[in-house]
Amino acid sequence: MACMKLGSKSDVFYRDGQSWLCSSGLPSDIVIQVEETSFHLHKFPLLSRSRALENLIGDSSDDERKGVDNNRCVLQLHDLPGRAKTFLLVAKFCYGVKMDLTAKNVVSLRCAAEYLEMYEENGEGNLVTQTETFLNAVFANWIDTIKALETCEEVLPHAEELRVVSRCIDSLALRACSDQPLFIWPVSGRNAAQSPASTLVWNGIRTAPKAQHMSEDWWYEDVSFLRLPLYKRLILAVGSRGMKPERIAGSLIFYAKKYLPLMGRQSNSQNGNRAGPQINLSASTEADQRILLEEIVELLPDQKGVISTKLLLKLLRTSLILHASQSCRENLEKRVGTQLDQAVLVDLLIPSMGYSVETLYDIDCVQRILDHFMTVEKDAADTPSNGVVDEEQFLGISQSLSPLTLVANLVDSYLAEVAPDVNLKLPKFQSLAAVLPPYSRQLDDGIYRAIDIYLKAHPWLTDSEREQLCRLMNCEKLSLEASTHAAQNERLPLRVIVQVLFFEQLRLRTSVSNWFFVSDNDSQVPSGNLALPRTENTVQPASGENQIVRFDDMKERVFELEKECMGMKEEIDRIMKTKGSWNSFFKLFGLKLKMKSSEPKAAKKKCSAEVVPPAATTPLLNGKPDEAKGELVH
Repeated sequence: MACMKLGSKSDVFYRDGQSWLCSSGLPSDIVIQVEETSFHLHKFPLLSRSRALENLIGDSSDDERKGVDNNRCVLQLHDLPGRAKTFLLVAKFCYGVKMDLTAKNVVSLRCAAEYLEMYEENGEGNLVTQTETFLNAVFANWIDTIKALETCEEVLPHAEELRVVSRCIDSLALRACSDQPLFIWPVSGRNAAQSPASTLVWNGIRTAPKAQHMSEDWWYEDVSFLRLPLYKRLILAVGSRGMKPERIAGSLIFYAKKYLPLMGRQSNSQNGNRAGPQINLSASTEADQRILLEEIVELLPDQKGVISTKLLLKLLRTSLILHASQSCRENLEKRVGTQLDQAVLVDLLIPSMGYSVETLYDIDCVQRILDHFMTVEKDAADTPSNGVVDEEQFLGISQSLSPLTLVANLVDSYLAEVAPDVNLKLPKFQSLAAVLPPYSRQLDDGIYRAIDIYLKAHPWLTDSEREQLCRLMNCEKLSLEASTHAAQNERLPLRVIVQVLFFEQLRLRTSVSNWFFVSDNDSQVPSGNLALPRTENTVQPASGENQIVRFDDMKERVFELEKECMGMKEEIDRIMKTKGSWNSFFKLFGLKLKMKSSEPKAAKKKCSAEVVPPAATTPLLNGKPDEAKGELVH
């Protein structure tokens, strides 16, 4: 730390209650009062250094301005920068008494010297020149500059006029934006004191350690000791000098975590011997924290991704608790919306604030965030005006829609979490689920799970409301597991259950048809016979056993598909017996299907007649005609 000693005499001042006296042996002829403290001094040492005191003493020569004693005059300097403690240093300088100039007192002394007009015309090496010279040395040191800037708070108007504040901020901003390998000074109070492990010993002589590379966040802790107005000016200064937005955002988050308990306050005990501004975090009012949060949010860089979505959501939750301004909340909601695909469910579960809310979580806030996300996503993807994207287009631009898919999965999980809330109204649930377009979900298992949980928690919904809710999902996009569950789910409307069964049977049909088509292409016989699939070694007679094995596997697969299909038909029979007749079912969906016997033999015969090729083209296996054929329910 920079330090300069002024004067040569030993201290001749001593204190008596609220007064300071000089032990020079001569009676004092002037009394200077600074607030409640009195200084009993002599005119000549003050006149030889201060033009302002010289003028005041000259004006007090008449009787109206004399004190109780006609031999002494009384001057009042209640508005002196730095107050009594600074004037004591000024008096010592005028008397030539030894005093130390440090980074913590140089600013107040510089302002007091300007106030008292202690220029070179009143004496060579006067206090203005001495303090200016020392300030230049302070500005060359990172830690001393921060200490000097902290003390500017006490004499802020005078320090602003003398440009001490702006010079401190410019010095800090310059060093914060400089190339880090050039740094050779300590960057925090705890690092300034070298530990034994950080030094080298050679022949009993302790040497300084080698310079170490510093990370980009080396300055966060040091500047966090500044009060908000000065810290804000420093952030604006480093931003104007071109500092990376990520580093600025990192410093802002560090500052917010330190002074906002809800953001995760850090203990000041970890900061070594340095003492920050006198801010009692535990006693800070809600209004102070609200102002701090709003300022931090306003200073955040506009670039996307400079702050993680997790931290943005934490700031948003804090703003809701502190009842921050609407502009602050909207700012955070928009920032979260631009990078919602990076969020996780636990951070999105924002509790509702206030006494008038009904739901456990703030659904409206998430709704607004989703609206912002969709606005940004539409602008980025440049989707058509009608908003229709077919399956081929979706597959073709899957890379640009990957954030949309991630958000769809996140919303489905969020809906499943909030669905058990009995106070969650159906329109609000539907509105949140319908924000995302249908093509954003590759599978509708997530939205089906959320719907099922909501139906379970709201058993009083009417049939019409249940059907309206189930329109949020596409039964055709359910996985096999979800379809199996939905087919047996008594909470779903009958229409939805039948749709699930229909699409599952249609999917089964398509799967079997595709399988037969592949088998046709791999067959030796141009007629597409299923028994002899083509292989690379079909010319060799020894390949017959492999062909028989593959044919047996094919028959087993067909029989399994037949059992699944028959099970679906039995499920439909059971549903129709309990909830209506077959005629009403066909009338409901407008289906014109021919009833078939549910007996396995009849079904097998029918399918055999439809699938098996003519007997004349049926090849022989091991010299015997193929009698076992697969069957498919249409």
